[in-house]
Amino acid sequence: MRRLLPLLAIALSAPVLAEQPRAPFVIEATGEGFATLDAAVQSVRMGTATILIAPGVYHECTVQAGGHITFKAVQAGTAIFERTVCEDKAAFVLRGNGSVVDGIVFRGFSVSDGNGAGIRAEMGDLVVRNAMFLDSQEGILGGEPTNQRITIDRSTFSGLGQCDQAVNCSHSIYLGNKGSVTITNSRFERGTGGHYVKLRVPNVTIANNSFDDTAGRRTNYMIDLSEGGTGVIQGNTFVQGRGKENGGALIVIAAEAKTYGSAGLRIESNDARLAPGAAGNPAFVADYSHDRLAIGANRLGPGVRAFETR
Repeated sequence: MRRLLPLLAIALSAPVLAEQPRAPFVIEATGEGFATLDAAVQSVRMGTATILIAPGVYHECTVQAGGHITFKAVQAGTAIFERTVCEDKAAFVLRGNGSVVDGIVFRGFSVSDGNGAGIRAEMGDLVVRNAMFLDSQEGILGGEPTNQRITIDRSTFSGLGQCDQAVNCSHSIYLGNKGSVTITNSRFERGTGGHYVKLRVPNVTIANNSFDDTAGRRTNYMIDLSEGGTGVIQGNTFVQGRGKENGGALIVIAAEAKTYGSAGLRIESNDARLAPGAAGNPAFVADYSHDRLAIGANRLGPGVRAFETR
């Protein structure tokens, strides 16, 4: 024991080297870390990079002005951005050459014009997957007048939209371009105003999603193709709730303009029902285009009419 005491004293007196904390934002290819997301984004410039985002709640935002950037949570659902917006728009303002947002949670965005969003997509193709958009004025907003492609998959939109905080309404998703929008395998619920999906695009794919309006308040349409468009709406489930501001239809085609032809738009294999206590007699599809739509077999519950021309 006497021989061990000097060694023990030396060990106790030696300085302890603390492990250096890992930066929350890391460029995957190089391992370079950054204290803020915007610093990581600006380092990419016109290049291509994946930024890995550590678990945490972040009160910060970023503007992507160039390059191709993938924003990826190290563990899906644990990287949370809340309340802070850039340019009075959104947490992520995207106007690079292309963007991917993977596994990130956005919540609590509100701005003076009523369009506070998790993502403002201004330029470049966009892919969103495994993401959540919660309790904000808007989930994803934007688009550009080019052949832009926007794809949203396996994501949740909850507690979004408004028509009472600003002159114009906002929606869970509101996108416009001259290319396409694809929305698949996603959930829409508990809307707080506006439409769940509002699109001004020529080509759409809206498939295998859930639209649960049971707890919605002051909501309007489930899907609004405001200026027409073609493509497919299939395999979705719709439950219309009681708290509607406008409950006359679930899917509406070309209510504001006939910019894009709707001939051949396929609407099939969907299931639409009314929640207990919801007002009856809405049209499943209300069409202003007067084009020849391709409406196939859909499962409609009591009180839901199949089609109406307006």
